[in-house]
Order: sequence, then C-alpha cells, then structure tokens
Amino acid sequence: MNLYLGDTVPDFTAPSTAGVIHFYDYLGDSWGILFSHPRDFTPVCTTELGEVARLKPEFDRRNTKVVGLSVDPVEEHERWKADIEETQGHALNFPLLGDQDRAVANLYGMIHPNASDTFTVRSVYIIDPAKKLRLTLTYPASVGRNFAEILRVLDALQLTDRYPISTPVNWEEGAEVIVSPGLSDDEAKERFPMGFRTLRPYLRLTPQPDKA
Repeated sequence: MNLYLGDTVPDFTAPSTAGVIHFYDYLGDSWGILFSHPRDFTPVCTTELGEVARLKPEFDRRNTKVVGLSVDPVEEHERWKADIEETQGHALNFPLLGDQDRAVANLYGMIHPNASDTFTVRSVYIIDPAKKLRLTLTYPASVGRNFAEILRVLDALQLTDRYPISTPVNWEEGAEVIVSPGLSDDEAKERFPMGFRTLRPYLRLTPQPDKA
C-alpha cells in the first residue's frame, strides 16, 4: 500500500510487548510515531530502541506516543529487551509490535522488495491527532536513524499547525521562523507583535511566536 502525506493512516490491531494494540484507540488524541526495524537481536536496531527509550520523556512532553515494529514475534521482543537495557542503559518503555505475518508492514508499505522481500526497512511515520500522515522517512537497514531529527521535525509540525509560519533550513527550537507569504505586511504585524525582518517580499523572518 502506498501512503502519501495527508492520507488517513490505516487502523490495525496487533500484538505487542504492551498487550494487544488497537492502533487508533491507543493513539487517542495524541500524535503518534510508528517506526519499523528489520530484525530483533541486530546491532543497529538495538541502539535505536535504546535511544527511543531514552528520549521517551521528550516524546511524552510533545503529546506523542511511539510504537515500534518488526516482523519478529512478541516472544522474541521480550527476550531482546534485556539486551537493549544492558547494552544501551535504558529499558524498553514503549510498545513493540509483533508482525510475524507482515500484516501491518504490508499495510504501511514497510517492506521494500529491492532491499529485502522479507524484512522491513527503517520506516518512520509521524501521525497527527486526526490520524493524518504528516511525515515519512525511509532508511536502509545499514544506517541508524537520527531521532533528534525526528523530534526536531515533530516540533516544527506542531508549531506550524498553530501559527501561519514555516521553518527555514536547519531550524531548531527557539530560532526564527518564516512568516507565511499568504499574510500581508499589515496582517503579519498583527499576528507577530515582535515584528519581522524582510529579506525579500516572499521571505520574512520573525521570532518563534510561542517564545516571544
């Protein structure tokens, strides 16, 4: 199945390390991040899951629930948990889906046959509270993901949902943002009382609104 930005993501029911997950019910009114890893007991995946466990308070602060997935059964996830905690220093604290029949992987297009027709690639899906797909990332099995970047994008998505802005290259929390070209200067002055810098008529920068 091909999923595109703005699509309503599919619901599913699957077993996990936290019990049976009914995905829509589990997310509720939260944002969600669903991410796949190729196999249990593999080195890159072990480091990634330890990092997500370390960052879970940051996801919680952003009203975001994180769910992992591989095509291994839950029983294997349970055996793997001790390795993750021992080697990475953080115990698994979010659900890992078991997807042995590849039902969820196929539903979300996580298997890329030219990479592997058996295992999922490193896919990331950011889902908003309306169950709309807001971001996809796909990494090969050999490259670990940068979850600090995923947090950065999540911050940008949540901020640009609240204000008529976009974020410039390499934006980070607290930096200037771009005023929507759809606003006139007078409208921008009203919306952004801290003012703005005009580099070009289509490129105006203002302090991050919720930090003003």
